[in-house]
Formats: sequence, structure tokens, C-alpha cells
Amino acid sequence: MYRVRFHGRGGQGIKTAGRVLGTAFFRAGFEVQDAPVYGAERRGAPMFAYVRAARGPIHERGLIARPDLVVVADETLALVPAANVLLGAGADTVLLIHSDVDAGTWQKRLAVPGPVVVLPAAAGFAGARCAGAAACLVGLSREQLAQAFAEELGAESPAHALDSYDALVRYAGTVREGAPASASAFAAPEWVDLPLEPANVAAPDIFAAATSVEVRTGLWRTLRPEIDYARCTRCSWVCSTLCPDSAIRVRADGAPEIDYDHCKGCMICVAVCPPHAIAASPEREAVS
Repeated sequence: MYRVRFHGRGGQGIKTAGRVLGTAFFRAGFEVQDAPVYGAERRGAPMFAYVRAARGPIHERGLIARPDLVVVADETLALVPAANVLLGAGADTVLLIHSDVDAGTWQKRLAVPGPVVVLPAAAGFAGARCAGAAACLVGLSREQLAQAFAEELGAESPAHALDSYDALVRYAGTVREGAPASASAFAAPEWVDLPLEPANVAAPDIFAAATSVEVRTGLWRTLRPEIDYARCTRCSWVCSTLCPDSAIRVRADGAPEIDYDHCKGCMICVAVCPPHAIAASPEREAVS
């Protein structure tokens, strides 16, 4: 099975790169999985996509722990530990990096055990360029790559994608299929038993002197939730349960009551109130 991981940033076409490579594999007769994985969903945020391709049914699921090919579309991610670019990389893992820095320098910088291949940075979408280079490294044909772009984008292959394929022809087929993953090598997980405590013990409130209840966190608030009791349907279990600071009490008549000394103004109660009986007001107006 081929296991490929693409790393890049939002807006570089990493999801599309995975889709194109997966489609090219499928056209070559493989069973395929491909999926993107996002962190913060914003342009420029680190993200990755993975592709599995096998000649038979694929029984693996989830993230790729031991990749055969790691593709880095943005070289700055290689030096960010949280991006996990080298996670699971071994001696047989090929690292393809889109960069103007030579492979020997990257080998020293990252101390990777496997081979490093550099795709020279050039104009064009980084994701498309990396998809073309990856297709070459795994041994797919130029025609299969072009057909995959046509199927996924409904247009001819970007010239820079085919140029990237051509630029790495001398490395064609460098990436080999990884061995099947065996469950016998994994250690059984250790379990932690958590005691079930009654609510009066496990609740976050601490009603005692010199403890957090004495800290008036309501002073942080810029918006104040206000309850319209004429609209309130007394479904107070909703707002009181979902309040992250337990700042909503339930009165004897079932109506909610906000503890403004400890309400931080997160407005979760406003968002979850079924009859929309809680509204947000500027704290400055409420004080005045």
C-alpha cells in the first residue's frame, strides 16, 4: 500500500492535491482513500491531507502513522514542531519538499533518516505542483496525472503541475509501497478509571472563603446576558447546564437566575436558549 501525506497551509490547494493524486491512483487501478485534515480553518493555517492507495481493499482508517511519502508544499512548516511534518517518518520514507534549498541542506537541518527530494520552488499553485511531483515519485504516468486533473478540476492540467512531474522524472518510482500494518506490534492501551462522583462534589463551584468564588470574574465582562422572564419557559436545565462557569442558578420556581459576580459574558446561554429569552446587552449600558 502507498501511504502519502501532504503538508501545507490553507489556500495552497493541499486538499485538491490529495484529491488529484487519489484520482490518478484510481485511474491506475488502485483502491483509494483520500481526506483533508484541518486545524484552524483559515487561510494560511497549517493543514494536511493524506492518500492511501492499495491493489486490494483498504482496511486501515484514520491518519497515516507511517508514511511512504511526505510532501511539504510550504518549507516553513518543516521547522514547526506542531505541524508534525516528520511524524512517523522512517528510513524508507521519502521527503519531498517544495523549496529553493538543496536536498543536502534539508537532510542536515531535519536529520531525517530517509531520502530527501527537492522540487524547486517556482510560479504556480504549490498544491498542483506537489501533486504532479508526487505522482512522478510513486510511479504514476503523466497521462494518468493529466486525466486526474481533468476529472477533478474539469479543465486541462495546469502547466506547472506537468512541469513539476517532468522536473522529477529522474526520481520516478522512488517511493515504494509500504508493508501492511500489523496490529500485533501495538501495545494494549492503559486505562484510567475515573470515579463517578455526585454533583455536589464534582460541580465546579467552590462555595467557601478564600477560594475561586471570592474572585469576581464578572468584572471581565463586556456583554451582559439578560433574561426576559416573560418569554422564559423555565427550561433552565439548558442554560444552567451549559454555562461553563456554573454562573446560572435555578430558583425554586424553575426560573434561571444569573450570578453576575461570576458571569464572564461568554454568551453561550444566549446562543442555546430555546425560546430566545436571553439577550446580550453591552455591559456599559447595563451599569449606567
